[in-house]
Amino acid sequence: MRLIEKMLASRSEKAAGDRVELAVERRLFLKRRWRGVAEDGSEFGFDLESRLIDGCVIYQNGGKDYIVRQLPEPVYEVPFTDTAHAALVGWKVGNLHLPAQVMMGALRVLHDEAMAHLLAREGWDFSEPVVIFTPMKAIAHS
Repeated sequence: MRLIEKMLASRSEKAAGDRVELAVERRLFLKRRWRGVAEDGSEFGFDLESRLIDGCVIYQNGGKDYIVRQLPEPVYEVPFTDTAHAALVGWKVGNLHLPAQVMMGALRVLHDEAMAHLLAREGWDFSEPVVIFTPMKAIAHS
């Protein structure tokens, strides 16, 4: 097992055939210590100085870059009809304290039972895509 303490580069410059992926769930990008296995069977232990990012290079060996890839996950995506609707959606979803990703014209929210209840209660249009979810970072109250 190889111990990884930091990423080597934010992305690989190698061709696809010279990259080995280690696919992980989004929540592991939030952890400092964890373990994973790359697609070629190489085992890695992580004791990180700072968070990794999707597509970053964690190890190089034999002319290959080992990269970490975030797995897609189901989310709720609520499109906005106008600015007032956007503000209402943002306010009500914000009260749930769920991870959210603000996009042009829509809000993506963690696939969660509380969000499902809100969507049913409000009758908002929504879809359930499976995507690479990149919610905003949480900021503590000051």
